[in-house]
Amino acid sequence: MQDAVVTAAADRIRWVELPGSDAPRVYLHGLGATAAAYFAEAAAHPLIAGHRTLLVDLLGHGLSDRPQDFDYSLESHAGALATALTGAGVTGAEVIAHSMGGAVAVVLADRHPELVSRLVLIDANLDPLEPVRGALGSRGIAAFSEAEFVEGGWEEVRDRAGAFWWATMRLTDRTALHRSATGLARGTIPTMRELLTHMEIPRTFLCPEADGPLPGEDGLREAGVSVVAVADCGHNIMLDAPEAFASLVAAALAA
Repeated sequence: MQDAVVTAAADRIRWVELPGSDAPRVYLHGLGATAAAYFAEAAAHPLIAGHRTLLVDLLGHGLSDRPQDFDYSLESHAGALATALTGAGVTGAEVIAHSMGGAVAVVLADRHPELVSRLVLIDANLDPLEPVRGALGSRGIAAFSEAEFVEGGWEEVRDRAGAFWWATMRLTDRTALHRSATGLARGTIPTMRELLTHMEIPRTFLCPEADGPLPGEDGLREAGVSVVAVADCGHNIMLDAPEAFASLVAAALAA
């Protein structure tokens, strides 16, 4: 495990690092997740192993610190991540990012282009979301006030999340979870979609085929984003279809 100080209060982002050569690869998890639990199998797959690999936990999540004075917006997550990657001597990384991590990766690539050479986004959030009480994920969490969530609303979220997601979500600081969800639902200005379409680096977006056509897919393709629908999987493509995922990521990174 490696770490880097990323705030003035000496809070640390931590990551599991696998040695290797060539362009570094950075894996980012989604809301309430951890990078190693979601990406260790994929990162070690023969089709994509061999590069220096960082499985990074964002602030508030997993192995990383949980500062209470951090706002956990997408911009702040990206800024802290940029500090960590710079401290690790990473430039021109190939970033593979899931869900909320994909939104953070888009902001990172926009604000710190020297750190990112290409993006592989896995069913990532590209647009703001309307908070809805009872919805799964960030929309449901953001429907609570911070005080409501921390004081007991998190129990509703736990019961909806299911055993697998809760296994990592329970490690996430509750304040950090709520602020991260709120920041994700709010999105960025310009939106993550707009930031993504204006980039010139290679970009691939993987989405579950079962969800039907990706909203705004034509616009993404026109902007040069490779949109790939993956069969026989849900939101966690790398876990549900590991062989297909490894093959598609290898192709995206070799293109």
